[in-house]
Amino acid sequence: MVQQHGDHHDIPDHERVKKPGSWLPTDHRIHRAWLSRVVEHVDKKGGDQKLVPALQEFKDKIYESPRLYMYFTQMWDEVPNKKPYTNDPTGRSQIRDMDHMFQVLNHIFGTAPEWTDAAANVGMVGVPMAAIFDYAMGTPSGHAAFLDPEVNAMLKKVLNEWGRYLKSPESAKVLGGHDTGWFGPTGVKDILTVAGQAAGTKYEKFEDMFVCTPGEEYYGYKSWDDFFTRKCNPQARPVASPDDDSVIANACESKPYCVARNVKLRNKFWIKGQPYSVLDILAFSPLAKQFAGGTIYQAFLSALSYHRWHSPVSGTIKKAFVQDGTYFSEPLREVEDDNTGKEEVEIDQAGIQGAQGYLTAVATRAIIFIEADNKDIGLMAFVGVGMDEVSTCEITVTEGQRVKKGDELGMFHFGGSTHCLLFRPGVKVRDFPAVNGEDNVPVRAKVAVVDS
Repeated sequence: MVQQHGDHHDIPDHERVKKPGSWLPTDHRIHRAWLSRVVEHVDKKGGDQKLVPALQEFKDKIYESPRLYMYFTQMWDEVPNKKPYTNDPTGRSQIRDMDHMFQVLNHIFGTAPEWTDAAANVGMVGVPMAAIFDYAMGTPSGHAAFLDPEVNAMLKKVLNEWGRYLKSPESAKVLGGHDTGWFGPTGVKDILTVAGQAAGTKYEKFEDMFVCTPGEEYYGYKSWDDFFTRKCNPQARPVASPDDDSVIANACESKPYCVARNVKLRNKFWIKGQPYSVLDILAFSPLAKQFAGGTIYQAFLSALSYHRWHSPVSGTIKKAFVQDGTYFSEPLREVEDDNTGKEEVEIDQAGIQGAQGYLTAVATRAIIFIEADNKDIGLMAFVGVGMDEVSTCEITVTEGQRVKKGDELGMFHFGGSTHCLLFRPGVKVRDFPAVNGEDNVPVRAKVAVVDS
């Protein structure tokens, strides 16, 4: 689910919950209304519907393990019985328990994300599973569950199963020109608005920005995933200074999140501030130690953006691999109770989207080391970090391959979230874009400069 660009309607302050990357709506009423409708639909069908095989296997795994059964039972009990968690149309928590959770998950497995007309409170765009888990994964038991290796192994199976549906022709029906279709009037308008603001230009037509076939049904896209991983037209995203190796290109269409210098080899990435931990980010690669004391640039992707990755430099791929990790883990947030003065766990309403730094160390991620042609850069790293429903981080380059600045490195399938560029100590990298801006930096545009 995603807020439309600019929201198109007023949001009361008490209902406004900023979600970085717009993977869940800023207007909390939309989240609750969508989930309420899904729950109502599931409840009308009855609570004993046959689960798809991957979900049934997951449920069996939980019931057979006292540890997992405890986590998934308690996480729903630990959602606070106070506003805003109970402030929904039914006056209660919308997912009631673990069995109910599986029935709701089962329902979304036969659908692809729709566009959301925020003014009408309909549809679903971004991450339905994240919407279902949103409160529970922020509880102590949810934190333990979504860090658990057995849970994440099962989640990978579940997400791959849903990913097969999202690659099927059946999933393409949400791309239509109707009100909740991605090629409906609101969907296309907002995609082009986000793309235009990133580039500082205005795109009149979808085909001006993206590779497609306008005369065919769904612009030629054969499935939801085919649309989500769409390519951009090279002329819409030119490579920054293609003959100047001192200019680093932006690897993803993304919004700057953080620039950190003199980063530590190992740090407490789970604490407040989410400091970077190089050894964890780079999955204990033998190359990781070279980046201790270096620089990290991080930026996150919008749900409305382009989801392929491009090489920030010209050079040679030295190592490339996908590191399995978590999908829905977020750090616990401890706050001081105003009445008692004691520390207590509180659910962070920014959710997993507010855990950008933490995710670099624990989430499933693609790690690509590049030996830059520019000796003032030398070895650098790109890390594409998946979160929420990301079932695949696909690397499309191989070790030993030569790449030019701006060439494709890989892509996120249904999702994405955030990415990092890592530079070794002594690399004089400067002129990163200002963090916390409103617009994305265009992919392949200048993101930094390296001095000799």
